[in-house]
Order: sequence, then structure tokens, then C-alpha cells
Amino acid sequence: MLILTQKEIKKILPLKKIDIVINAVQKAFSDYGQNKVQMPAKLYLYFKEFNGDLRIMPSFSETLKLAGTKIVNVHPDNYKKRLKSIMAVIVLNDARTGLPLTLMDGTYITALRTGAASAVATKYLARKEAKSLGVIGAGSQAITQILAIAQVRKLSEILVYDINEEAIKNLEKILANEKIKIKKASLKETAQKDILVTITPAKKPIIKKEWILPGTHINAIGADAVGKEELDPQILKKAKIIVDDWAQASHSGEINVPLKKGILKKKDVYAYLSEIICGKKIGRKNNKEITIFDSTGLAVQDLYTANIVYNLAKKKKLGKQIKII
Repeated sequence: MLILTQKEIKKILPLKKIDIVINAVQKAFSDYGQNKVQMPAKLYLYFKEFNGDLRIMPSFSETLKLAGTKIVNVHPDNYKKRLKSIMAVIVLNDARTGLPLTLMDGTYITALRTGAASAVATKYLARKEAKSLGVIGAGSQAITQILAIAQVRKLSEILVYDINEEAIKNLEKILANEKIKIKKASLKETAQKDILVTITPAKKPIIKKEWILPGTHINAIGADAVGKEELDPQILKKAKIIVDDWAQASHSGEINVPLKKGILKKKDVYAYLSEIICGKKIGRKNNKEITIFDSTGLAVQDLYTANIVYNLAKKKKLGKQIKII
């Protein structure tokens, strides 16, 4: 079994190569839309005493002939312990024999593939001439969201809002190394852009319906557990809703609370992103539509990204081989 650390993975797939991940994630969605993958919904273990949870995410790809399992935690209070709020590991198994091939850090991969998923959604759903981006939340996920979306749209303005100004300053420094400039703005100003990304742990809506302009595309990322929501449900009511997976989105995505309250029904969800990528459904029909991608994160996104990392690691002879069996 090949053991790969986060440091090694960053050598293999630095931020400047996020376009490779975007292509892998698009292929993952495409295969999902063509029923070439098996992917049960995430399994959650809740730790209420510690304000956290653990998620187990398995998948299998007929195309890759690989199975992958990610174990990932979400603990919003970890910053108090100087730990990341999201940490993960990924195991890949050869589907032909079941042999475990690699154990790798999944924390960085999670950030990469989540940003890549937003880029794919933006590519298919945002207006072609969209050039301004608003990002609500300046944590580590904001880095890959901005870098990935900049690959699919030529951005002339990037506004960022966070209740923690230090987080914005830190984000600004990191992105400066990638030749990308951001500007701090109010919550309302940030929401009124061509493309909006929400990546907060909010459990009550923070984005008001009157802020969202016609033609906006929204990548709703933060709602990833039961009870979380970032958008005023009335935004969802008047928008075209696209989910990554119905089972996950209805359980813990942006639509989960409005569904439970009866504000939304299953028929209000227009499509899976995979259906649009495969050409089974049309994405944006006009420049006035508000589109929302409800992203919960799919195990196949991790599988296809981890596969690239594994193959490049072997080629570059990185990592440590251990005999685990």
C-alpha cells in the first residue's frame, strides 16, 4: 500500500494545476450521469457533545475499476484547538481483487474537488459573460473556489465577505501568490455579483432574496449537514435548482430545511448536474434565470481526484510503500 501525505499530494497537484482536477471532477459527474458508478449516500456519525460529525463516503467506478472510501470530519470549533475544521483520509481499492492500493490525506483533495465541482457547475450554469464573483466565507475552501472558478470564467472582480477580517487578509496573501486579487466587501455587496459562492457553517439564512439579481448563478456549498442553510428559501423558490445528488441534498444540502418545512417539494428541483453535463437536460436557458447548484460533495469526486494523485505519485516515485497485509 502506498502512503501519501498532504505535503506529497501538494507537490503532485499544486493549486496552479487545479484545471486537472476540474477535468477529473467533470468526468466523475459524467460517469455518474451515465450510471457507471455505484455511490451510496454519505453515512453520518454525529458527535453533538463536541459539535462535530464524521462522514463515510464510498464509491466504485466501472471506468476506473477502482473503489474509494473517504472518511471526513467536520468540526467547526476546531480553530480553538488550532486544528482544521475539515480533515480527511482516502483509501483506494483495486475493484478486481479488493487489494488496498493507497491511503492518502484527503483534506487537500476535498478542498480541490469541492472547488472543482463549483467550477464545473459555473461552466454549465453561469452566464457566458459573467465576470464578477462574490464569495461569502474566507476560510480555506475559499482558495480553491476562487482559483477553480477563475479557470472557467474571466473574472474582473472578486469580492469576499467574512465576519473574521483576519481570514480575509490571510486569503488575500495566499491568492496574491497565484496572481489573483480580491477585495473585502459587505455581505450585501458580495451577494450582488454575477456568480456567488456561499461557504459558511450557517444554520439560518444569511443571504436575502432582495440581494440576488436576475441572471445570478449561486454555488451553495456551506450547507452540508442536517439543519444547515445559507440562502433565504424564497431565493430557492424562484430559482432553477440543480443538485449533485438528490439523496444527499434532500438530507443535508441547501434544500434540506426548506423541504422539511414544506416550502420546497422534490418537483422544485430541476436536475442533477450530471444530467446537464451528459446533455440529458438543458442548463441555463436565458440570461435572467437565477441558477443554484446545491453542492453536498460526492464520493466519486474524491475517487476520480485520488486516482490522479495515485497515478502521478507512482510516476514521480513519491510516497512510502508499506506491507499492510
